[in-house]
Amino acid sequence: MTSRILAALAILAAAPAVGAAAPAPEDGTSVTVSVNNIRNAKGVVRACITDQSRNFHKCQGGKTQRLVVDANASVTFTFRNVTPGRWAIALLHDENNNNKADSVLGMMPKEGFGFSRDAPVRMGPPSFGNAAFTVGDEPVSQSIKMRYIL
Repeated sequence: MTSRILAALAILAAAPAVGAAAPAPEDGTSVTVSVNNIRNAKGVVRACITDQSRNFHKCQGGKTQRLVVDANASVTFTFRNVTPGRWAIALLHDENNNNKADSVLGMMPKEGFGFSRDAPVRMGPPSFGNAAFTVGDEPVSQSIKMRYIL
């Protein structure tokens, strides 16, 4: 892959809250995420949901929420109070829990990553349009496969 994926994951890795979502609006619904294909139970899975279409993988601005959960063979967690609209999710398996996306030669991610709708990763992170899903008044579920390059 390219260093663009690594740069995107570096910002996600800086998630400040461990085990809890950032403050969210008082209304909305839940988005439950099931993550599979996690290669080991080391470290944590860092997750972000955002409504920001521009550079969504950086998870900044808008109504962004972040979660950090312990890694396991499969992980399930829920973002709460997600308001209706178009949203996308980015994941990082931070295997050594060092709050950064580790790489080889500064370009190739050593740790796992994933995106909502299992959006394909080609020469960089997927577009918001490929990863976005609609949230209405009813709870939503997403299943995301963790991907590893190395």
